[in-house]
Amino acid sequence: MAEPRRKMIGAMSRASGEMFERWIASACDFYQQAGYAVIEKTPEPMKPLGKADKFGRFQACFIKKAQPDFKGVLCDGSCIIFDAKHTEKDRIQQNVITEKQWEIFDKYEAMGAKCYVVVSIGFQSFFRVPWDIWKQMKELFGHKYMAVDNELKPYKVPEKNCTVLFLEGVELNDENSENGTGTEDK
Repeated sequence: MAEPRRKMIGAMSRASGEMFERWIASACDFYQQAGYAVIEKTPEPMKPLGKADKFGRFQACFIKKAQPDFKGVLCDGSCIIFDAKHTEKDRIQQNVITEKQWEIFDKYEAMGAKCYVVVSIGFQSFFRVPWDIWKQMKELFGHKYMAVDNELKPYKVPEKNCTVLFLEGVELNDENSENGTGTEDK
């Protein structure tokens, strides 16, 4: 009896994650049309296991561990990379980021990219957590999660019509500054 329940919960979680990614993709379209950013979904590397059927469907397997979900460039030329994470709980666990994703975030951050984890809590509240905060949860908060009513609050971003406005509050690089970089909200 536990196996069908687990499969159902897994299917519901995947469907929620896919819906959240569609909301993010809607925001990416909005930001591109407005001239603020070009951000695209990172395709999952997979290998077909056979020929497509008459409807173009085929079985496939993943050939690499997942990378962060989205990568792109902002209108100031800076790189942005982030992963989208959805949960129905009132907190998000640090370990939802895989070891491979962690490694990639660290590499991009070292090169000066803007790195985030964009979080949905029950499709009601949305947050853009800077990578340097995410990876220090234990040191900053004493535990490896962020709760909606506490740690996540400073990172809240708006949502309008199923579009998560995840770039709200991100400061762009200031080309008039001495080194060409600005600061961003944390």
